Amino acid sequence: MTARDLRAACAPMTATIREALEVVDRSATLVCLLVDEAGRLAGLLSDGDLRRAVLKGSSLEDPALDHATRSPHAVPAGSPRALVLDLMQALRISAVPELDGEGVVVGLHTLSDVVGSAPLPNVAVVMAGGRGTRLGPLTKDTPKPLMTVAGRSILEWIVLGLVGNGIREIYVSVNYLAEQIEEHLGDGSRLGCTVRYLREEPDRPLGTAGSLTLLRAERPDLADPVLVMNGDLMVEFDASDLLDAHRRAGAALTVATRTYQHEVPFGVVESTDGRVTGVSEKPTLTFDINAAVYAVDPRALSWLPEGRASTMPELVQTCLGRGEPVAAWPIQSEWIDVGTPRDLARAKGHS
Repeated sequence: MTARDLRAACAPMTATIREALEVVDRSATLVCLLVDEAGRLAGLLSDGDLRRAVLKGSSLEDPALDHATRSPHAVPAGSPRALVLDLMQALRISAVPELDGEGVVVGLHTLSDVVGSAPLPNVAVVMAGGRGTRLGPLTKDTPKPLMTVAGRSILEWIVLGLVGNGIREIYVSVNYLAEQIEEHLGDGSRLGCTVRYLREEPDRPLGTAGSLTLLRAERPDLADPVLVMNGDLMVEFDASDLLDAHRRAGAALTVATRTYQHEVPFGVVESTDGRVTGVSEKPTLTFDINAAVYAVDPRALSWLPEGRASTMPELVQTCLGRGEPVAAWPIQSEWIDVGTPRDLARAKGHS
């Protein structure tokens, strides 16, 4: 929502019912936010609240605040779209204000904005078949994508994020404890999408790219790039931006990247032919790492080897070997690869 749209959805806390109705009418958000002189949220009125007030005999000149929800559900500034969608679905509400630390309204999420008014034609594939061995006993009886973070499984957060980006058709690649994942997600209808499964043979894991051959067999009609991501990521990104960048680059494959910095805990000596040319005290090295989110052109699916395991890095090398362009797309938001108990604790907000 633009700043102009946000202003159009707000009215002073002294507004009348008539003025609140005018806000609802012109803003097209079906809500009116009542704010004080500093812009702090004082109350929220839905179009239903206003209709009920009028039907009960209130005058159009009565104070709107008397009929408002004084402490409406809100989210902190910068909250992930998946979290907002989860809140809306849990509480069955269609609008959620976004507040800064002082309670000032800085945004307004509506269901049409969060879910996306125009579904994308692209399908997504979430790789959820791994054993998660680095998590040790935590994944002995539970697949890693079903580890719980903030009341939901990692996999549900991923699906909700994709739905919020306009993806309506999602394939989940399963192998280890597949029945738990299938029972957990079902057909996806409760999350606002259609979920189907790419089932590997239990004794023949296909790797992070090999399972895409199952998609190739099931959907030979694919005409749009496929969004591919690992099933153990806590990340917020804009799928439309990634897919647009992929198309602009004319790439066969686009790799989302994340900046990673490592501080060497020692002084690094630079030398040539036995002579010291410089010393760097605890230098910080910066790398662009693979964020395990990809846009894959349908033509690249045909280059995957049939009947054996393969990985996404191998597919990148295949594209490069064929002279096909491979693009990089940076992710700026928080990104956690939940691979170890420490990573899982970090995702849960624990130090």
